[in-house]
Amino acid sequence: MVPAQHIAPGDALLKVENVSLRFGGVKAITDVSFDIKKGEIRAIIGPNGAGKTSMLNVINGFYHPQEGLITYKGATRAKMKPYVAASQGIARTFQNVALFKGMSTLDNIMVGRTLKMKSSFFWQVFRHGPAMQEEIVHRRMVEEIIDFLEIEHIRKVPVGKLPYGLQKRVELGRALAMEPELLLLDEPMAGMNLEEKEDMCRFILDVKEQYGTTIALIEHDMGVVMDLSDRVVVLEYGRKIADGTPDEVKADQAVIDAYLGVAH
Repeated sequence: MVPAQHIAPGDALLKVENVSLRFGGVKAITDVSFDIKKGEIRAIIGPNGAGKTSMLNVINGFYHPQEGLITYKGATRAKMKPYVAASQGIARTFQNVALFKGMSTLDNIMVGRTLKMKSSFFWQVFRHGPAMQEEIVHRRMVEEIIDFLEIEHIRKVPVGKLPYGLQKRVELGRALAMEPELLLLDEPMAGMNLEEKEDMCRFILDVKEQYGTTIALIEHDMGVVMDLSDRVVVLEYGRKIADGTPDEVKADQAVIDAYLGVAH
């Protein structure tokens, strides 16, 4: 593996090169290549079953492709464990909210700080000595995220009691608590009403501007994709059919055919 490098804004933070993924005889992804530049919002779109979530799972190490390579911060790999990806600055949210429903908003976001904690397990269990000092620092960071996402009023509420839109915002907060360089968002607007979508769009743009986070976004709402994204890659049946700016992709005949269900 090549050592990780410093990546300047506008350069490729992550490269997907000729990646193929199969489950038995089912081809989820076939020979897909694209990159994600540091500081951009990169959308991955396509009809249902196009391989979008599978691609995110490859990027964060949950799936291991049979062919192809992922290059992240200059380090090339064929396989990576999800916890290694997380430790190297890749965080994600999920299509279906994955929170600890009995825990409060604050405690769920604190989970995102786990990889940043340096004190021993002994001190963390008893919340004493260096662990107590460390928790104060991490809680301060979490409170800043809570303020940023405007969820102060639910900081002590168990997330299982929250409406779906707010649960999505808490999940975003947990991902931000990891201080990611690359944030993978899997349908962050799913199940939201118009007002909730507008709020989430604003927060995603603010994450990019204020935190300098690079974002890869899966989203079915094409209005959201066209408004938020710097570049868009389009998948259909696991293959890449288009790649470019939102305007270029919107005018691409192959993309129009895919979304209109035109037979090939």
